[in-house]
Amino acid sequence: MTRYALRAASVAAALGLWQLLTSLNVDLWLRFSQFPTVADVARTFADRLAGDDYWTDLTDSLTRILTGFLLAAVVGVATGVLVARSRLAEDLLGPVLEVVRPIPAIALVPVAILLFPSNEQGIVFITFTAAFFPVMVSTRHAVRALAPGWEEAVRTMGGGRWRILASVVLPGALPGIFGGLSVGLGVSWICVISAEMISGQYGVGYRTWQDYTVVDYPGVFVGMATIGVLGWATSTAVELLGRRLTRWLPRTSYVPAGRPRTAGLRTAAAVRRPPEPAASATAGTGTEPEGARDEHLV
Repeated sequence: MTRYALRAASVAAALGLWQLLTSLNVDLWLRFSQFPTVADVARTFADRLAGDDYWTDLTDSLTRILTGFLLAAVVGVATGVLVARSRLAEDLLGPVLEVVRPIPAIALVPVAILLFPSNEQGIVFITFTAAFFPVMVSTRHAVRALAPGWEEAVRTMGGGRWRILASVVLPGALPGIFGGLSVGLGVSWICVISAEMISGQYGVGYRTWQDYTVVDYPGVFVGMATIGVLGWATSTAVELLGRRLTRWLPRTSYVPAGRPRTAGLRTAAAVRRPPEPAASATAGTGTEPEGARDEHLV
């Protein structure tokens, strides 16, 4: 609860500083007098919530991002596994992928306009391209980093290619796959908003650009805040899903300095403690054997 309180306090402090600088029209090289205040943005946001356009834009942007991202997740993971496991696939697909990968997804907007019959399909294509390469590269590296002994163990027990894929490759590569999914989702949001600004008809990016063209700066900040909240919500969902699917992995938790884990120390001491000498060995003697004394000293 303390950590959640600190996070809420940090957001409140940032909003308070924003309100203070803009309400006082502070101009110290940075021109905060040009910014809308937090109160102006809040009023505009309340007005947008009461209308239908805001929810239409929200639905369109979420539909585009989820469609492109899910396609990229499926195709990216499949391609990454295929390239990592097959030399033929690496020779055939690797050069093409490496040539296309450095091209920014937003630079493919003219290609999408020429290639697809509608802007909607073109925006989904841009979103797909933005997420595909981070997912594919992370999956490829994760699969290649797997210990070969796991696969050999499955083969020794009679497992075939599909058994190895289901029991070794995919579970072992899950941490890397979800790392690529998290990065790909963030890049997808950047590109879908940019694509909506260029060629969209509805969407958060399109509405934000329209507000800028008519000099409605509170509306611009409403769009920016909406993009930030949507990106945070979807990234959190991917992270929670990744934790759920990789709950078998060992986890590390934060321990403040100066507060060692006493339970862990007691457990380690119990593991290292040698067994007590047998009762029959010392019965009636009144003294412990020399070896037992040495064990106690150790």
